[in-house]
Amino acid sequence: MSQKPVYVYAQWHVKDGHLDAVLELLQHVAGKTLQEEGNLFYKVHQNQSDKNNLILFEGYSDADAVETHRHSEYYKSFVSEQIIPLLEKREVILMDQLM
Repeated sequence: MSQKPVYVYAQWHVKDGHLDAVLELLQHVAGKTLQEEGNLFYKVHQNQSDKNNLILFEGYSDADAVETHRHSEYYKSFVSEQIIPLLEKREVILMDQLM
């Protein structure tokens, strides 16, 4: 696998009435993610005109670190099992930095 940093852009549109629950769950995910050896940063942003639209921007040391994150028990428990069912739409893009 590549040894260059990988950046993740995830756009989540939360179902009406579930934003508080998603944000609470995200606090647990962020705390655990920031403890991962290969994590560079984990930032959550909120659209100013649509509070249910969240943007996650994450950095990882390499592709292996992204896979470690996605296969962790807390990711499966919090994101896959609890958060994703509360989303209307989810888009995830893996990116390389060019400049």
